[in-house]
Amino acid sequence: MQLTTERLILTRLQPEDWQLFLQVHSDEDSMRFISAVPQLADIRQRFQDRLAPWLVTSFHMLCLVVRRKADGEPVGLIGTNAEWAPYRQAEVGYSLLSTHFGHGYGSEALAALSEYLFRECEFHKLKAQVVEGNWASRRVLEKNGFELEGTLRDNYLLRGQWVNDWLFGRVNPLG
Repeated sequence: MQLTTERLILTRLQPEDWQLFLQVHSDEDSMRFISAVPQLADIRQRFQDRLAPWLVTSFHMLCLVVRRKADGEPVGLIGTNAEWAPYRQAEVGYSLLSTHFGHGYGSEALAALSEYLFRECEFHKLKAQVVEGNWASRRVLEKNGFELEGTLRDNYLLRGQWVNDWLFGRVNPLG
């Protein structure tokens, strides 16, 4: 599987992407609104879990590597967890290396993934949860047609503190 945009190529996570995966999950700035930097064993387990083949009915995440088209440099990860039955919904998430923040790569990658999930996979709705205050991630979602559907109070324990999550959704414009 490969998705392409004007500046990016998105491909399935492969065993040779371990260093990127480790780098993203070890980057304090990238992990700021996700979790504390996990232990190495936990990062390895997540990596192994995401290498499994994926179908819309899978219970594990589809994980894609986001690379710049011009030079092949990896900039981060994007993916989805499917909730196919019975509602044909999927939750999307992304994490870029902090050195690539602010270049529009997250928005561009999410546009490609959303198009794929709606057109090829026929999902009815895409969702995302973002820690309240993560304005950069909120902008990525809003640029891609996601709408704020509500705030989940004290929904997530982040670095020992309960935080609110913004809940976003986007319904398939194709029907």
